[in-house]
Amino acid sequence: MAKVRAQHANCNVVGCTDEHKSLFRVPTSERTRQEWIYFIFGGNPPERISKNLHVCANHFKPECFTNLGQYNAGLASKLLLNVGARPTERGKAADGKNASTSEQLTKVHHVACQTDAPRLCTVATQLSIKTLRPRYQSKGTQTTLLRTDVGVDTLQPLPLLTPIKRRSKRPRLEMEDEEEDPMGRISSVNIEDPMDSAYDPADSVATLTEPSDITRDSSKPAHKSATYIVYENCLLELFEKCPMCHRVSDVRTRRVGTFLRVEQQCPHCQYFRKWNSQPVLGSTPVGNLQLSVALYAKGASFFKLEKIFRSMQLKMYNYDTFRRHARMYIEPAIVHSWKTAQDAMLQKLSQQQNVVLGGDMRGHCAKFGSYTVMDLRTSSIIDLQLVQSNEVGSNNMEKEGLKRSLEFLRARSVTCDSIITDRHPQVQAFLQDANITHYYDVWHIEKGISKKICKIAQRKECKNLQKWQRSIKNHIYWTAASSSSERERVAKWTSILNHVQDIHTHEDPGFPRCLHRQHTSRDKSKWLRAATPSLCRLENVLTNKRILKDVEKLSPHTQTSALEAFHSVILHFAPKNVVFPFLGMLCRLYLAALHFNENARRPQATTAAGKPLFKVSFPKYRKGEYTVKPVKVNPTFHYVDDMMDLVFDKVALDPTPYVEAVLKIPIPEDLTAQFAKPDKLEVIDRYVSRFNQRQV
Repeated sequence: MAKVRAQHANCNVVGCTDEHKSLFRVPTSERTRQEWIYFIFGGNPPERISKNLHVCANHFKPECFTNLGQYNAGLASKLLLNVGARPTERGKAADGKNASTSEQLTKVHHVACQTDAPRLCTVATQLSIKTLRPRYQSKGTQTTLLRTDVGVDTLQPLPLLTPIKRRSKRPRLEMEDEEEDPMGRISSVNIEDPMDSAYDPADSVATLTEPSDITRDSSKPAHKSATYIVYENCLLELFEKCPMCHRVSDVRTRRVGTFLRVEQQCPHCQYFRKWNSQPVLGSTPVGNLQLSVALYAKGASFFKLEKIFRSMQLKMYNYDTFRRHARMYIEPAIVHSWKTAQDAMLQKLSQQQNVVLGGDMRGHCAKFGSYTVMDLRTSSIIDLQLVQSNEVGSNNMEKEGLKRSLEFLRARSVTCDSIITDRHPQVQAFLQDANITHYYDVWHIEKGISKKICKIAQRKECKNLQKWQRSIKNHIYWTAASSSSERERVAKWTSILNHVQDIHTHEDPGFPRCLHRQHTSRDKSKWLRAATPSLCRLENVLTNKRILKDVEKLSPHTQTSALEAFHSVILHFAPKNVVFPFLGMLCRLYLAALHFNENARRPQATTAAGKPLFKVSFPKYRKGEYTVKPVKVNPTFHYVDDMMDLVFDKVALDPTPYVEAVLKIPIPEDLTAQFAKPDKLEVIDRYVSRFNQRQV
């Protein structure tokens, strides 16, 4: 039963003259309303009964109230009825039998007590005391409905018998940022106004300490709950006053990184509670670990994020804590996630025949080199090998990386039909000895030839070659895609020397004539003449002995352009201007592979009308070149969500088996391990500035 403040209203019980004292409105349920009406009118209700009937507290027994003790102690300003309570006492004004009940309902007031709240009186002033205060939705208040009277343009309030719970009124900016869940529930908690007549401290304590189905889902994992930025001043406002006696409380705070614990104790009523800003997993705050996982898995920099947090006055843990999280939880989870995904891919490849692989080395710096092997038919990274320079020497890292990958795939029963790489001499010799079909990527050969032709075309006597640069570049791709044998590739490649002279029949039986249609050219100056410097220099480049051998091995089907795209992804997770340890570099390579495999085959984005989207790119803007690229849909990050679940559901609970898997990875010794480490104090003593030639 909700209690209502009724201004300028009296008790409607026959014979009672109580005014402005704990009035309760007659409930709306039909059965209970009839019982109250019979009590009010002594069993003889009139034909017309007003909707606004009130009964004062003198007509109820003491056990009908839920907060009688708090009311008598001065901790509550108004009384609250139990659910289903009914008036049974006529009151001393009616029959003089309820004197004891009236005395119990008299509120105790301690004279000259400085801690008592000031007595407030509600008057019809132009500026109410609550006008400048935040607006709250109070439970059980008398709700008014605005309607237009007949023939009058003003709005008059009409009281309703049933209280209506509505969403709290908020400023426009907050309403735009507020979100609702799909079921229409509101995620925010409305705290009642302590100055409201329906406010009860006991209800406030229950709201703050007990879970609610509306604002909190206990089945949802802690790391999947929504998080917000809360300012310290706004947060401590919730703990300034005791929820029981409304006096000033003692508040102590303790911070651990992004975690905050608030301890509130009232020196008057000894009320005490602890509040944590985030759940705790063992002894680790969930928010600290969740931030470390998100930071590492997304390839972000701790120091850059720390600068952002410092600029916003956001509290954060130090770098040692981040490294401890990475060493104990994150890196073991990354290794496990990659090994699990890799095992699934290799299991499928072991059941296939004629697997076409692509391999390439990426040099991170003089210390590391990572060799990547890709399944070119699915554009999936299937193996990564990280080689340190002191293991085999900086000149042999690419061969060593390929060798380790092929041994690993052979051990997993993956049959390699052919492999496509660049023109590395050591790789050529190794694959030839291993009796593996080896093809060259067309882009690597075309890039070298185009650079040479571009340099020749800059000469004054060879400027007419500029008109043929793009055609020669397209010709090498057409040669690789349309040829079925090594002899045919060489014949088609050398036919370009006759074509630039407007000669379209050739002496080589492998390709006797050009396949294009015969037509008359409008620009006669573009054709090259025999024995001219431009033709001679072009012939020297295109018919070079090594170039002809490389053309024989041009890849007739897939290329390694996807591998080059993967190398650009690695730059996001492992920038070249940042130094990483061996295990940290290996984990970042695994993250890049997980991200690439998830998003490599994204479909092309479309407009609302279903048309495919494209964008114009200018890779050679200084030369006026441009190209069109399809726009893909936005990438996904499901691997981060899976890794987050793995860390909180398994690794954080028992990290031992995951850490043991990381310890099995062979990590070479550091580059400086072969040198004796000097004493720091001695080095400082011998330090001499180069500018003033004296010790600093």
